[in-house]
Amino acid sequence: MENEKTGRRRVVYVLLSILVAAGIWLYADLTSGPNGTPQTKTREFLEIPIEYLYENNLTDRGLMLVENGTDFTVDLTLKGTRWNICSLDRSQIRVTASLMDITSAGTQRVNYNVSFTNPKFRNNANAIQRENASFGMATVNISELYSRTIDVSCELVGGVADTYSAGQVELSHTEVEVRGLQEDINPISYAKVTLDIGANAVETVTRDLEIQYYDKNGQLLDKSGIYSSVENVRATLPVFVTKELHLAVDFIDAPGCRARNTEYVIEPQTIAVTGDATKLKGVETLKLNPAYNLLELGTTASENYTTTNYPIILPEGCTNVSGVTRAALRIRFKDMTSATITTENISWLDLPEGKRVELLTDSLAVKVFGTEADVSALTGEDIAVTVDLGDYSAASGTYTIPAEVTVNKGDVGISGLYQIQVTIREGGEEPPLEDEAKPEDVEASAPVGDETEGGSHDTDRNG
Repeated sequence: MENEKTGRRRVVYVLLSILVAAGIWLYADLTSGPNGTPQTKTREFLEIPIEYLYENNLTDRGLMLVENGTDFTVDLTLKGTRWNICSLDRSQIRVTASLMDITSAGTQRVNYNVSFTNPKFRNNANAIQRENASFGMATVNISELYSRTIDVSCELVGGVADTYSAGQVELSHTEVEVRGLQEDINPISYAKVTLDIGANAVETVTRDLEIQYYDKNGQLLDKSGIYSSVENVRATLPVFVTKELHLAVDFIDAPGCRARNTEYVIEPQTIAVTGDATKLKGVETLKLNPAYNLLELGTTASENYTTTNYPIILPEGCTNVSGVTRAALRIRFKDMTSATITTENISWLDLPEGKRVELLTDSLAVKVFGTEADVSALTGEDIAVTVDLGDYSAASGTYTIPAEVTVNKGDVGISGLYQIQVTIREGGEEPPLEDEAKPEDVEASAPVGDETEGGSHDTDRNG
């Protein structure tokens, strides 16, 4: 038991000794230099890559960086405390050189800068320093660019589906300017992009394609050292389809005039068009415009067919294969009749304060139209005539005022415009004696305008 306790103490003492030794080593590393300054240590880092900045500026000036004769690595000797220099990884070292100020060709020397990606060293300029370098500057070889204009073609791979056809490939650039060393540019014979549309294309295909360069023997060239005005070309292959489109027309309903009560035919019923498959995808119907207003047909109250001609307007980019440019809509109501019904249900709205009104029109004959069942079921009680006196607040005397006619039963339309004659008096005036003759114009007003076929107008659209 005693030996076991002694063994445990020895382990503890060893661990404590290690910790104390580490502390002493760290203290010595930080304070054992002259005047108590930290002691430094050097470390060599070989072949650190040089990153050249603003290389694109050379291209804009007609220059380029040539690999042969240019330094792309540098050997560095760095110093810092033992702790810092041991923890520094070569991947955290960044060497950069600027090409911003180079304006001419030739072998030249440029300064390079050493920095660190580790925030611990990046934010502390004295943590790691450069002891020396194999050279203080980097050598760069700058050459003038040689330029040529190269034609760009497109190789098509794949095909379109049955009943579809393809047009010509459209390229955003049919030629490009290439620049580089003459020995890199001279072998270029042509440039090409490859458009793969698949085995059964059914719509227009558009792709952004990388340019490839070939020599006179059709061999693909290495693009390194070749600078182009554009890197990619947009290629578009229009795919066309021929379709039979059904002609159709929209209807505008009105009281007494419903599309469900019509019979119609459009001649021709279909036309053949060809056009961009993408635009015609899912399109099966071609609408004729404008929409047909059934009120125009209803006011005639006729069951005969009426013909209206429409121009056939195709979707943009489509061609009319059928050659037919106009379509005819022949339409009639299956069940339509009209009648004239007299109503005494006449009233007014917005009577001016301090006034009283006398209706000089006792009854009104109203022309209605609709199905036989709806029209025959109407009586005068189902028709209401109303005049609005809101604009006559300062008026006195006899006036002929436009009237609004409404039907509160069935689906019936109103044909014509109507007026009511009223006399407006001050509230204190006595009404005329019963045996006084009324003015000649107090008789019931007839509808304004011609109520014969084609001459009447609808002022109410109750459903």
